[in-house]
Amino acid sequence: MDVVLSPETLAMLFGAAMVAGFIDAIAGGGGLITIPALLLAQVPPLHTLATNKLQGSFGSLTASLMALRRGLVRWVDMRALFACSLAGAAIGAWAVQFVNAKTLDIVIPVVLVSIGLYFVLAPNAGALDSRPRMKDAAYRGVVVPGIGFYDGMFGPGTGSFFSMAGVALRGHNLVTATAQAKLLNFASNIASLAVFIAGGKVIWTVGATMIGGQVIGSWAGSHAMVRGGTKLIRPMIVTVCCIMLAKYTWQKGLLSF
Repeated sequence: MDVVLSPETLAMLFGAAMVAGFIDAIAGGGGLITIPALLLAQVPPLHTLATNKLQGSFGSLTASLMALRRGLVRWVDMRALFACSLAGAAIGAWAVQFVNAKTLDIVIPVVLVSIGLYFVLAPNAGALDSRPRMKDAAYRGVVVPGIGFYDGMFGPGTGSFFSMAGVALRGHNLVTATAQAKLLNFASNIASLAVFIAGGKVIWTVGATMIGGQVIGSWAGSHAMVRGGTKLIRPMIVTVCCIMLAKYTWQKGLLSF
C-alpha cells in the first residue's frame, strides 16, 4: 500500500521521527511520538504500526552500530542473544493474531510500572557492574526471547525492559545494558517488520521519509547516552515509562484530566 501526503505532513513526520530516534536511543519509547504522528497524518492504524516498525528498525540499527563501534558491546558476545530475541519476536508477531486484545489492558501497565519502580526504588542499580543473578544460559534461553516475544506481540517499553533485565539479572552497568538493549531491540524490530512486510502493511514512501529523521535522532541520542551515562539514562527511562503509562491509561478511559 502507498499513500500520498503533502510535503508539510512529510516534514512533520520527519521531525517526529528525529525526536523519537533521540529518545529511543537513550531510554526507548520513541513510539510515543511516531505512532500518534502517523495517526495524525491519517495513516490507517495497522499501517501505522507497520510503518513505525520500519522506521524504528533503522533507528535501533543506528544505535546498535554506534554501540558496537564505541566498544560498548561486542558482536561475538551478542550474536546468540540477538538470535534469541529475533526468534522470540517472530513467534510473538505470529501469536498476536490469536490473542485477545484485552490482554493488553493487563500486560502493558504491569510492564511499565515494573520498569519504572525498579529504577526508582533501586537508585544505585546499574551504577557499576555487579555479580550476575542469573546464569547466561537461562538469560539467553528464557528472558531474552521472552522480551522479544513481548515486543513482537505488544511492544511498548521493550528497550527499557531489555535494559532493566541486563542490570537486574546479568549485573551489567546501565550504559552497557542500554547498549545491549539496542541490538536486542533491533532484532525484535526486524522480526516484527518481516511479518508486516509479508502482509503488505508497510507504507514505503512514508517510512523512507521517517527513516532519515530516525537515523539523525538516533545518532545524536547515542552520543548523548555515552556522554551522559547513568545520570541521563535512569531519569529518562523512568520519565518515558510514566508518560507511556499515563497515555495508555488515558486512552483506555482509566485516567481523565
